[in-house]
Amino acid sequence: MRTSFVDAFNAINKNFGITFKELFGGGNAELLLTDPEDVLTSGIEIKAAPPGKIIKNLSLLSGGEQSFVAIALLFAILKVNPTPFCILDEIEAALDEVNVERLAQYIKRYAHGTQFIMITHRRGTMAAADRLYGVTMPVHGISKVLMLDTEDISKKEGDDWNGIFG
Repeated sequence: MRTSFVDAFNAINKNFGITFKELFGGGNAELLLTDPEDVLTSGIEIKAAPPGKIIKNLSLLSGGEQSFVAIALLFAILKVNPTPFCILDEIEAALDEVNVERLAQYIKRYAHGTQFIMITHRRGTMAAADRLYGVTMPVHGISKVLMLDTEDISKKEGDDWNGIFG
């Protein structure tokens, strides 16, 4: 078990540094064991410094930066242990528009092996989606699910939107 943990930890740590740089556009990040002698009971420390910053404590990062660090760690884990689908519920809520766009493009690049289902209200995330689902309540107490395939939008010309929401 110790060997498996150390191998997985090292792989995740390597991918964390790479993913962090991709998402932040630079900087450095690493995972450290608080007790390398006893890895199975050791804590894990996260060190992260966005480009141009020297950070001694994660609490000094903004809420959006802290979220982006967590997102980088999640994707580092997914690279080591891929999954066929992943549900992300407003994962980008604390991010500014630039980083929402950066995350959406990152997910789009890595969506070939994993289907991402994202619950969001953010325009940048929706703009990068292949398909959008929404729920509306045209009559009180009766919900209606709408689906929009983004390829259908690109095929429409001018103001011809009749029937696009089925």
